[in-house]
Amino acid sequence: MTIIQATTEHLDDLIPLFDGYRVFYRQPSNIKDVRAFLKERLTKQDSVIYIAYLDAIAVGFTQLYFLFSSVSMKPVFLLNDLYIHSNYRNKNIGTALINKAKALCKEKGYKGIIIQTENNNPAQHLYQREGFVLDADLSFFWKAN
Repeated sequence: MTIIQATTEHLDDLIPLFDGYRVFYRQPSNIKDVRAFLKERLTKQDSVIYIAYLDAIAVGFTQLYFLFSSVSMKPVFLLNDLYIHSNYRNKNIGTALINKAKALCKEKGYKGIIIQTENNNPAQHLYQREGFVLDADLSFFWKAN
């Protein structure tokens, strides 16, 4: 397995994975908007996206957003997206992507990583196995619509 940080050159590999991720979360497939969204993230460099490859096939990705903790006065990452194509699950790809994110967090001296996901996401066991703990302080959300 190879994990690389995505650039705009990797859009064609990333788009079907990101679209599959959105469909997993009950959103309609929308390749055009996915392309525009990812291109903007990569061009503006307002997130870090890692892609996992097996035998030169893009099989999974994770996306980290930059946040700050005011109390500790340190930056943190928000691991908002983690997706492995269904044909490649249970092969430690998610673990490898999380470890890549953890390594970047340590390398940059960040406080830690927050994961945002649905409470019933089947990956909950993966996050717990990788050392993430449920934090009741991060449980509120206001929706503007």
